[in-house]
Amino acid sequence: MRNPFRYFKSSPEVIRLTVMMYIRFPLSRRQVEDLLFERGIDICHETVRFWWNRFGPMFAAEI
Repeated sequence: MRNPFRYFKSSPEVIRLTVMMYIRFPLSRRQVEDLLFERGIDICHETVRFWWNRFGPMFAAEI
């Protein structure tokens, strides 16, 4: 199985945290962006959308 995170500069842990925050809690993409910025992770709300579209089904399959 190939690594689905291989072309991303962000760590898999950050991607997983971002997607799970967006799925688990009733937050908008901009709210997720603000929460991560408070924790020192600077990403755009469009990145949240891209990661959710790309990795959301994969994480849902694991659950």
